Amino acid sequence: MDFLLWGVLPYLVALALVAGLIWRYRYDQFGWTTRSSQLYESRLLRIASPMFHYGLFVVLAGHLMGLFIPKAWTDMFVSQENYHAVALIAGTLAGIATLVGVALLIYRRRTTGPVFLATTRNDKLMYVVLVAAIVLGIVATLTGGAYPDGTEHNYRETVSIWFRSLLVFSPDVEAMAAATWQFKVHILIAFGLFVLIPFSRLVHAFTVPLHYLFRPYVVYRSRDALPPTPSRGRVRGWDPVGTPDRDRKAK
Repeated sequence: MDFLLWGVLPYLVALALVAGLIWRYRYDQFGWTTRSSQLYESRLLRIASPMFHYGLFVVLAGHLMGLFIPKAWTDMFVSQENYHAVALIAGTLAGIATLVGVALLIYRRRTTGPVFLATTRNDKLMYVVLVAAIVLGIVATLTGGAYPDGTEHNYRETVSIWFRSLLVFSPDVEAMAAATWQFKVHILIAFGLFVLIPFSRLVHAFTVPLHYLFRPYVVYRSRDALPPTPSRGRVRGWDPVGTPDRDRKAK
């Protein structure tokens, strides 16, 4: 079972993610969007959306640092205790901000009539999996640092090693199997989220506006102060045939 979960399943998830993105791009480019609902409600969206996205950026940055940078490298610059303290505080605050942001987005979607009517079953499933991944991430951060018997657990000696081994196609199944259950459940839910991304509104995360780097400049000009409009007399239009004015012009 460990070999299937941590040695085979990650590559199946990656294949589903890549194939799903290619399919979506080829056959549903017009649907490659967040389906913005700002037109229906913007007051709460201005609070919830930045809170969710900025919190998520910090969470992703912490994941990338913890998974890609080996423990031996960070030990040369900072102690394990300080690293753990910073990761715990920053990760918890970012996770809570992300969770509050998505909770406000769900509340807005549920209480705003037009937004709720535009919500699909796909959206509901996406929100359930997304919230589950965030909650289990916070749980893993707060409680995943020890085994049931009280022995200390460091995810950078289990999960991180396993993740980097996937990149060289030599999965260290034993390293991941040695992680605590909180991290295992968190990763399995994340797998489900990755599979769902190409078929949900989350696909917009892979939209990079590279054309902005090459498009022509957009020239903006301020409106100059216009002189007062002089009074005009009768606006001349089509002169009826045979009128005195037309006869005078002909002469």
